[in-house]
Amino acid sequence: MSSSGDEAAVTGPCALHLPRERRGLGGRPFPTQAAETVAELPRVGRFPAVQAGQPAIERIGPSSDLLGYRGPTACAAAGITYRQLDYWARTGLLEPSVRTAYPAGAQRLYSFRDVLVLKIVKRLLDAGVSLQNIRVAVSHLQSTELGELAGLTLMCDGATVYECTSPQQVVDLLKGGQGVFGIAVGAVWQELEVTLGRLHAERTDTGETLLGQDPGDELARRRNRAV
Repeated sequence: MSSSGDEAAVTGPCALHLPRERRGLGGRPFPTQAAETVAELPRVGRFPAVQAGQPAIERIGPSSDLLGYRGPTACAAAGITYRQLDYWARTGLLEPSVRTAYPAGAQRLYSFRDVLVLKIVKRLLDAGVSLQNIRVAVSHLQSTELGELAGLTLMCDGATVYECTSPQQVVDLLKGGQGVFGIAVGAVWQELEVTLGRLHAERTDTGETLLGQDPGDELARRRNRAV
């Protein structure tokens, strides 16, 4: 979690650290910051759960706004420690967007986007990117439309993070010797959906706890029934 200090911004059309007037693709600047009543349900259900009032075939996916994830689940899915999660929340690097720890005693609740960004932050830290530069990347990821995130590729040279939205931009960075490794956000998204599908979640509208569906557990149950 140590920071290597402030790195100089690297120029290029995809750099997230360009001056404001040149940030973003196509000349568009990057943003800097970013009830319906339902029938009463059992407090514990099976995940993914059927949405209230909807046909049984329509189920809530892990990325749905109707689901939130508590701290331990977010840590397990992102591959970080609870100490890291708590520190990042207290220092403002990434606070939960569904529910904070205030008022005192409340459990933090993270959205799918929050956990996705946590997982990306972990990979950037492992690559040696400073926290200062990671904050810029986090701000951009939080302000980007959720539907657009899957199409992004983040490239990093160990100091600066770049955003690429096309294969050609990735190639251009590699040709210039700037990109050392890349993070395909779409691939991280798919991996995270599988992981969260096996872990517990909480409905944001009813507070219902939804139990994850671990294929290994299901296989064990079937074997036990066969005995």
